[in-house]
Order: sequence, then structure tokens, then C-alpha cells
Amino acid sequence: MRILEWKSLSGAQREEALRRPALHDAPAVAEAARSIIESVRRDGDAAVLALTEKFDGVRPASLQVTPQEFEYAERSLNSAQLAAIDRAIANVRRFHEAQGSKPLRIETSPGVVCERISVPIRAVGLYVPAGSAPLPSTAIMLAVPASIAVCPVRVMCTPPLRGGADPAVLTAARRAGVERVYKAGGAQAIAAMAYGTASIPKCDKIFGPGNAWVTAAKILAAQDPAGAAADLPAGVTEVMVIADDSARADFVAADLLAQAEHSPQAQSLLVTTSAQLAEDAAHEVRRQAAALSRVGILAESLTHLRILIVDSLVTALEIADEYAPEHLLLELREPRRWLDRVRTAGAVFLGHWSPETLGDYCSGPNHTLPTYGYAKAYSGLCLEDFQRRITLQEVTPAGLAELGATAQVLAQLEGLDAHAAAVSVRLAAIEGAA
Repeated sequence: MRILEWKSLSGAQREEALRRPALHDAPAVAEAARSIIESVRRDGDAAVLALTEKFDGVRPASLQVTPQEFEYAERSLNSAQLAAIDRAIANVRRFHEAQGSKPLRIETSPGVVCERISVPIRAVGLYVPAGSAPLPSTAIMLAVPASIAVCPVRVMCTPPLRGGADPAVLTAARRAGVERVYKAGGAQAIAAMAYGTASIPKCDKIFGPGNAWVTAAKILAAQDPAGAAADLPAGVTEVMVIADDSARADFVAADLLAQAEHSPQAQSLLVTTSAQLAEDAAHEVRRQAAALSRVGILAESLTHLRILIVDSLVTALEIADEYAPEHLLLELREPRRWLDRVRTAGAVFLGHWSPETLGDYCSGPNHTLPTYGYAKAYSGLCLEDFQRRITLQEVTPAGLAELGATAQVLAQLEGLDAHAAAVSVRLAAIEGAA
């Protein structure tokens, strides 16, 4: 954990201060993922089961979760846990239902009607990790929009724990609208959903976060026309807190630790105009971390924690714009005043009473967000990611007569006479009928 004064840093030192933890050796990970994909394509379920045994230490009796397993999972949760899952599903559903776009219809020229409609993706594969902790929240974030979009085939894969899928993940999945769940994780699960096996249906698009091998498998499958599209680069989590002297050090420290506990590679950053808050927050991080359970992970992830002291909030927002954090917390006296300067962030949390934890679980927006700087080009998951937009065009004879010459000239500019002829033959027919 380091406290750095931004204005005293050189350009190279600033780059180092904002450098994310190194990813796994990308070429080696990609090659391992490629080998796993080839194995699953060749041997199907047998490969998935063998790889599950190899990497997860268990070999499920069957890949698909049975109705009895769903029932047992739900009975294993208490009433408070079930109520929390239902409340989260309700809020996430409410927010995502509001995202649906109405069909678009416009007459661009007289007699030329153009439309756009949304249709669900036929088959979606949802991946819910269970590495250091099972993630029922991710099951909710993926299953809810897939259900609202009415994707006909909704498949979920999640690693088995001691032979069975996590009860909370199963319960969240079924209550959110997904009942085809398979006990498989890692790159082998991605391969199974991308290419299909005897048990696991082939999907057209795969959603969900994961480790380096999962991400590599998603990229490889998305690059293959026979594979499946991928949602967005969602990897190791990160948070940036921008705070002024109105912020509470205990709140700030808790927010930094909440992301740091996810993974040894997770990164937390505090950018503040208050040197006193910087010192107090650092003290609070050490104090609060000592009482947390995931001490092994925190021992590593807190080495990536940076506290930057800046001379103005303008500078702080410039740093955020360059870093493009997955989560951006504005713990400021007037947070909305600075919103017009936020250009690159996966999700923004305003004020002192908006912990990122609520976004992870139950406030409503999706927690599947771009990481590692991809927020510069990607958005967080939304309903439209589970749909395709199709455009429609309908032209009357009068419309073709009015607009056809424009198309003919442009086709001739490109040297594509067959394009021009597809218009000319129709114009001739219109003239002949006149």
C-alpha cells in the first residue's frame, strides 16, 4: 500500500502508479485454452467430465443439474437467504425491463420505409464462476436479462463444489428463469457451450466473467465462425474511489477492501484531494483488513492498492478518465456536479451512501462490467446484449422511382454494375407499366 503525491511523480512514475497487476502469461494461457477447446470438440461430455475431475477435483455423476438437485438446493437455504435472492432478482428485473427499446419506424424518403426490430438471441450460454467463492449474484445478473429477452435456449454452466453446484447459485438461477444448469467450469465449460456436446446445447453467445483461462476460451470461441460470440471483457475486478475532505475514511477503506477481497490480482485505487483522508484511509484499511476472513487474498491484493493525492478534483477525474475503472465511486460533497467529466467507467456510484456492494448484488444495474481499461470502449451488460437488432426496408414503386437514381450513381462510382442493374430493371418495369 503506497501513498503518492501525484504532482511530484514523473510521467513514468504515473504510469507505474496506475499499472494494473500483471495478467497471467497470455500466450501460455491461450495455448492451454485452445488445447481444452480441441479436447471438448473431439470428445464432448467425456472431455468435460475428465477436465472437471482434473481441475476441480470432482467427477459429477451427471453434468446436468437434476430437478431433485434444484429442490435440495432451495431447501438448504433459509428464509432470509431466499428473501434476499428474491429481492435482488426483483430489483435487477425492474431495471432491465425498463431498458427495452420500442420498434423504430421512419420514412426516410417518400415511399421508403425503414424499420428496426429487436429479436432475442436464439441460445445463450451463461457462465457463473465459483473459484474462491460461489457467485449467486452473477447467476442473477445473467439469468434475469436472458429471461426478459425471452431467449429460447438459456444454458448455465458453473463449476461443481464437492460434486454438486452451489445451492445459492442453483436457487438464484431457477428463480431468475434458468433451469438448464450444468456442473462444469473453466475453459471446458466455455468450449461445451460454444460448440455443444451430447448434454450441453450449442449456444450462439456466451456471457459471464471468469479467470484468465475462461476469458481466453471466450476469445478463441468468438474468433471462430463455428464457435460463439462473447459478451465483453470482464475479468479481475477493480475499483477507483475519488474522495474529497467530506468523505469518511472508514467508508472509503471498506469500499477499497470490498473489491480487494475478490482476488489476489484485484486492484483498489483511492484518488483524493485530502492528504489527511489519505492517511486516515490507509490506517482504516489496515485496521479493517485485520478483522476480515480472506486474509490470504488481501495479503496479495493490497500490494496493488495505490492512494494518490491530487491538487484538484479536475485532476482526479482526468486520472479516472485515463484509468477507465470498472467501478468508480465519487465520495464527494457534490458528486453530481462532476458527472459530466466521467467518460470512461463501467459503473458509477454517487455519494457517501452508495457502496459498490449494492451494485454487486441488488440495486438493479448489471454487475457484469468491462475491466482492465476496456471501459474506454465497452459498456456493462444490458438487456440489448441478449437481443439482435434487425432492420427492415420496404419501398413502393413511387419510392424507387424517386430514390433509385441515387443508388445507380453510387453503384457506378464503385464500379458495381450488377448493383445498378438491380435498380435499373425495376425502373424499367415501372416505366413500362406507366
